[in-house]
Amino acid sequence: MLAPIAVKAQFESFKDSVVQLYGVVMTADSLRGLPGVTIKLRNQNRGTFTNEQGVFSIVVLKGDIIDFTYVGFKPKEVKIPGNIEGNSFNIIQLMVVDTVYLPATIIKARPRREQFEREFLTTDVPADKIEIARQNTRTAQARILQQSLPRDGGEASRYVQGQHAQSQYYNGQFRPQNIFNPVAWNEFIQAWKRGDFKKKN
Repeated sequence: MLAPIAVKAQFESFKDSVVQLYGVVMTADSLRGLPGVTIKLRNQNRGTFTNEQGVFSIVVLKGDIIDFTYVGFKPKEVKIPGNIEGNSFNIIQLMVVDTVYLPATIIKARPRREQFEREFLTTDVPADKIEIARQNTRTAQARILQQSLPRDGGEASRYVQGQHAQSQYYNGQFRPQNIFNPVAWNEFIQAWKRGDFKKKN
């Protein structure tokens, strides 16, 4: 006989905790009913939506937390009081607009064909990586880079070894003078024509 009494008491306790929630969701600034607001019980897979007038109804338990969400408005939460007398509860939930500032968009009139052609022809297109590489491999550009950039370790080592080998090659004898070397004269004339001896700013 004790089991039915315990089950009945448990049922009465559960029945007392069930609440029929009625409410309306409105905008806070104009008190206009919001249709399609999502109303969901937190940590549960139950919920509902407001109708065209913003009215809703759902069965909840005392102490449940209800989440209200709607696109363009700040989310709200409501906790059902645990000391409600009876099994019904009414609320009016106001939703505040969530302001989002977007970057300004400037709309211009469609240009005429003459304007488009002029702008298209005078537009400065930046060089891509292929064009930059092509410019850096030109003979004049390579010569400028060769003169301005310092030698790396390998080049410096080869230069020192070459100087040492040349000094050993003429060890014990007079070095030849390039003033009588026709190849050196030819290189001097070519460098003069290229302007290698001009004063650089």
